[in-house]
Amino acid sequence: MTGRVSFVGAGPGAADLITLRGAKRIAEADVVIWAPSVVEAECVREHARPDAELVDFSRVSEAEVVDVYRRASAAQLKVVRLHAGDPALWGGLREQHETCQRLGLTTEVVPGVSAVSAAGAAVARELTSSDVAQSLVLAGPEGAEHLKDFAAHGTTLAISASGARTARIVEQLREGGYADDTPVVVAYKVSLPDETLAQTTLGELEACVKEHKLYRTTLFLVGDVLKASARRSSDEPVRRSRAAKWGKRRESPSATAWSMVHDWQETARANRPAAKAKPAEPVLALVSETVEAQEEPGAVEEAPKPKAAVAAAAKKKPATVQASTTPRPRKPAAPRTTKKTKRAN
Repeated sequence: MTGRVSFVGAGPGAADLITLRGAKRIAEADVVIWAPSVVEAECVREHARPDAELVDFSRVSEAEVVDVYRRASAAQLKVVRLHAGDPALWGGLREQHETCQRLGLTTEVVPGVSAVSAAGAAVARELTSSDVAQSLVLAGPEGAEHLKDFAAHGTTLAISASGARTARIVEQLREGGYADDTPVVVAYKVSLPDETLAQTTLGELEACVKEHKLYRTTLFLVGDVLKASARRSSDEPVRRSRAAKWGKRRESPSATAWSMVHDWQETARANRPAAKAKPAEPVLALVSETVEAQEEPGAVEEAPKPKAAVAAAAKKKPATVQASTTPRPRKPAAPRTTKKTKRAN
């Protein structure tokens, strides 16, 4: 048996946007490596055990993180490394994964909700559309210098870059063919209480970023799919869908998912396996045991005391007819009379 390192996507920021599997891994972890600047603290406090070791990734070096992995391999610990959004996007996953494999650790990657998906959901827009843009291009901080080539495709762009480089981003997008009236969504700390979410255009993007004082890593969504759709005319009749039988279940959201998470947390915090439910004994077995006990000689089973209603009913016994065992005296048999028949002479 060896230690395990789980690379968990913590989601875009909100503590309740983590997956159930991710919450379970945090509840099981002996060590949690995370960065409070990019992962909400409530996400860790809600799911981690009170005795779990918390390591602030932003305050330690990569060599110290590798030392945690070595300790996990020697002591068979369960380690969780939290990533903002999804570990597969701009998280440096490959290098960490290879390091853990060299140390002989069991590894696992738990996907999460990306900031790109959360930003699209926040403005209620799909990022791909069959009639406008059928593809989505993701550009990280290091790919911001190639935006001109990406923009030439004329599709939707998701750019994660420093807000201080907005002027350079606008310049390359214009050179790539985007017009100044192209819609742009600016998202910073999306899904968090202090999120910044603004809808603007490429021509006004630089002024928008300065207005909101966004100089750190910010997400920019660019493309015609983000244009506001035309509102439905009030005179046009609206056809309402017929409610299905199973649709009523949506009226009362089920707490089953989170109750499962809390069960995992309590099990991990107690540091003991969950108690297994005792299987119910078959009724047939109970009946057979009772019959066998009655057939055994000398086995006396105490009858349960009847309730008041049952006892009262027991007093009124129905009349029964029993066969008498005393022989009754027989009456003397009457003498037989013989008929004399006259013979014809």
